[in-house]
Amino acid sequence: MRLTLKQITALKVVLHLAAFLPLLWLILSIDQGWFSADPAKDIQHFTGRMALKLLLGTLLVTPLARFGKQPLLIRTRRMLGLWCFAWATLHLISYSVLELGISNLRLLGQELVTRPYLTLGIISWLLLLALALTSFQLAQRKLGSRWQTLHNFVYLVAILAPIHYLWSVKILSPQPLIYALIALILLVWRYKKFRKWLPK
Repeated sequence: MRLTLKQITALKVVLHLAAFLPLLWLILSIDQGWFSADPAKDIQHFTGRMALKLLLGTLLVTPLARFGKQPLLIRTRRMLGLWCFAWATLHLISYSVLELGISNLRLLGQELVTRPYLTLGIISWLLLLALALTSFQLAQRKLGSRWQTLHNFVYLVAILAPIHYLWSVKILSPQPLIYALIALILLVWRYKKFRKWLPK
């Protein structure tokens, strides 16, 4: 049975809550002091993981819609992508404010250039920014065929963001590996699409 528009609307509400409620938990955790002795790192990792989860959720929509024969699921993809960008922006802000100080933009620029894992992170954020700004129908109409070309860069983000996470942790744990593995599976799932891009 295919999902109806009403059910998709209800699903969107659930997904909005799933993306928003962790923000309330984050604020409460800061207020109550639930984080470890290094709360700045905890906040950065939490916001980064949320962005990565929503990125993977965005990439999961198309396979679910196709193999589950639920075409209306595609309507949740833009919403998840925008939430991904929102959490990625919180991740960037938390690093620049808690690690470097909000006014030290020069140091932030130096860090982003000299630390490779940060370079991958800012490239990912800039790509997400471009995708967020052009995610609306007006941009799609104006860009025409170039819109899809631009939005294919989400796959590059799906490569760079897990590497950024893996590279950023000092002690390798299963969690970043799991995220990287899920991203790899979602990319391999699209191998037929990628094959079409290869020169013949």
